[in-house]
Amino acid sequence: MRIRTEFPYETTHEDVRIPIPEGTSQAEGSGGGTRLYARIWRPVTDEPVPALLEYLPYRLTDWTAPRDRQRHPWYAGHGYASVRVDVRGHGNSEGLPGDEYDAVELADGVAVVNWLAEQPWCSGKVGMFGISWGGFNALQIAALAPEPLKAVVTVCSTDDRYDNDVHYMGGSVLAVDMHAWAATMLAFVSRPPDPRYVGEEWREMWLTRLEAVDPFIHTWLAHQTRDEYWKHGSVCEDYGAIRAAVLAVGGWHDPYRDTVLRLVEHLPQDRVRGIIGPWSHQYPDRGLPPGPAIGFLQETLRWWDHHLKGTDNDVMAEPLLRSWISESHPPATVYEELPGRWVADPAWPSPNVTPVTYAFQGEPVLVDSPQQTGLDAGRFFPFGNDADLPPDQRDEDAHSACFDFAVPEDGAPIEILGRPRVSLSLRAGAPTGQVIARLCDIAPDGSSTLVTRGVLNLSARYGRDRAVEAQLGEDEDHVFELNGIGHTFPPGHRVRLAVSSAYWPWIWPQPDAAGFTLDPASSNLTLPVRRHTDDAVEWEEPEQSEPLGVVVPATLEEPRPERLVVRDVAKGEWKLEVDPRYGGTRVHPDGLEYTEDALETYTIVEDDPLSARTRSDWSIRLHRPELAWNVTVESRSEISCDANAFVTSNEVVCKEGGEVLFHRTWEKRIPRTAG
Repeated sequence: MRIRTEFPYETTHEDVRIPIPEGTSQAEGSGGGTRLYARIWRPVTDEPVPALLEYLPYRLTDWTAPRDRQRHPWYAGHGYASVRVDVRGHGNSEGLPGDEYDAVELADGVAVVNWLAEQPWCSGKVGMFGISWGGFNALQIAALAPEPLKAVVTVCSTDDRYDNDVHYMGGSVLAVDMHAWAATMLAFVSRPPDPRYVGEEWREMWLTRLEAVDPFIHTWLAHQTRDEYWKHGSVCEDYGAIRAAVLAVGGWHDPYRDTVLRLVEHLPQDRVRGIIGPWSHQYPDRGLPPGPAIGFLQETLRWWDHHLKGTDNDVMAEPLLRSWISESHPPATVYEELPGRWVADPAWPSPNVTPVTYAFQGEPVLVDSPQQTGLDAGRFFPFGNDADLPPDQRDEDAHSACFDFAVPEDGAPIEILGRPRVSLSLRAGAPTGQVIARLCDIAPDGSSTLVTRGVLNLSARYGRDRAVEAQLGEDEDHVFELNGIGHTFPPGHRVRLAVSSAYWPWIWPQPDAAGFTLDPASSNLTLPVRRHTDDAVEWEEPEQSEPLGVVVPATLEEPRPERLVVRDVAKGEWKLEVDPRYGGTRVHPDGLEYTEDALETYTIVEDDPLSARTRSDWSIRLHRPELAWNVTVESRSEISCDANAFVTSNEVVCKEGGEVLFHRTWEKRIPRTAG
């Protein structure tokens, strides 16, 4: 990593409050008094420059401040006004919080784009960039097509809020992140404004905001099929609405990477380019595992220069899709760098990729996996931590029906790029159920490395917008895709497809655990096999601006495990404890002491799908000694189930100086209709 201290432009920055015009957001009571908190880095120049906007709810004055400092000053130093804005009702922005990507948030975003374009220091052209939430709303605001928005860089984001987000997968509830992320956001939205930046009104703002909080999980579980709620904000509903140029970026270890493949397929080639690297859910320049990292800021600067400044560079002469293809590697929960290489494809679907089908063999087999199958799935959102990625899959394979295909020792490697597809002939053992398919790389020593996977809720086999119970006693063909991947199976290895009927805690189990009968004679696997090409794909060395200077205090406490599996042999109960390790304790240069602690727990009995339950506990403390300001947020979120309903329980306690200012609990039963 190269740290830049000198740039073509000197820079300055200031915090401002951006007014949202009355009626823009259509929010009750928003009026003309709603102001969004922003930090603007600008080059010192008399010439107007384009503006770049990153817009999300994660608190620019503390939580994302270290990450923001890596890139916003860098862009300003290269001749752009780089702007970071907190969403309404979050951080130091005024107004009330809403659901993720709701109409108010997107309308506010359009208003911010227009406001930036009207500033005397702006050339009138605006770009948006962001990762995850910021990448989501960049795409969604691009689909609303505000005139000044000319280009977007979207990283680790999705075009499909239902089937490629944290809520559902293959029509099934994503227990691992539907709950964990709803619980995280409940804790996050309950944090107070900072009196250093908003003054004495912080407490009134906080209490007003807290009164408006409703746990996201209530809404998300109430929509178990792909209805109008999920279509809102899903740009796959109308790719043609996007007029801005889109650079779509993802990582093979990020759950949203398929969006890159869909965007380069469906957007006009003169307005889109895609990059998929080996990365986790992180910006590609940060150097977090797995690498290698790239000079991402320099690559995006080429994008901005062309689309916002009209620079005649060669950024649109790059291949439509540049992808990393990993070489075979032993299973591990973290890799500093993966072996592999970059390849280039001029179109997608690529002329270099050919579907190759492998037929199964054998007699019909009953697939009735124990409910703890999936404990070795790894983290849904890898962030570069030591325990994020899936370990050896041999235990999972033992609970699955496995079909192996040898790569001849005297033959060529099998290189794949894209989304594998399975066609499975199944006879359901109950009206509801799930099928999970994992593609694994089996080494000569028997070790099993997870390559990719896919899920189908059997009730969603005719479409994610409906729930149709299985026909008992009848064989049906079920065709679905696995998540995209770039991987090489070497000679002497085996390609394995492992099929299970359970995948906890990623997938919430259906009420009946009867499994299904799979007929290999009528089933197959299709791999997107890519012919070997020698492509010249090169990147600059990663670089960033100077770090913020956050201090992480040393502690005498032994850190708890990131992922701990506990088995109660007598009860047949399995418990997974996860420490997400978002940040811990840190002291900011402005004096803020920020501490957070979280623990997620997933419990299930191996023969009882109705025993599934999740819990998430959060504790956040914000302390400014110079202001004698000391506040805490504590939250607890739980989900359990019976055959007919999900049962949710949420609690938030907020304190100032140890005194309780706010305490609320929510208890709710939500009918199980599909997920």
